[in-house]
Amino acid sequence: QVQLVESEGGLVQPGGSLRLSCAASGSIPSRYDMGWYRQAPGKQRELVAHITSGGSTNYADSVKGRFTISKDNAKNTVYLQMDSLKPEDTAVYYCNCNAAYPGLVRAYWGQGTQVTVSS
Repeated sequence: QVQLVESEGGLVQPGGSLRLSCAASGSIPSRYDMGWYRQAPGKQRELVAHITSGGSTNYADSVKGRFTISKDNAKNTVYLQMDSLKPEDTAVYYCNCNAAYPGLVRAYWGQGTQVTVSS
């Protein structure tokens, strides 16, 4: 089992910045990818950013150039730096970990943290 603990989100004004973190603990294999998803009211959960065990990243088109995902392997922690925030970034943000064990990959989720962008 892998446990994911996310930092608190918050209320941010448009154009502002916020950094989320997600710390993984438990039975963490040597290979795991991590990512951030978000879900706004009435919408499906969508991928925001993803980082592989090798450090490759990809982003949703809507956040490219504004959000940056990074990972501290020593701390098993992934970060999401969010800059130039827009009201449409308002959502519950979820941390995800896809852990590769022999013969299978298991997905784990954080509890979610609310990010509200509003003046």
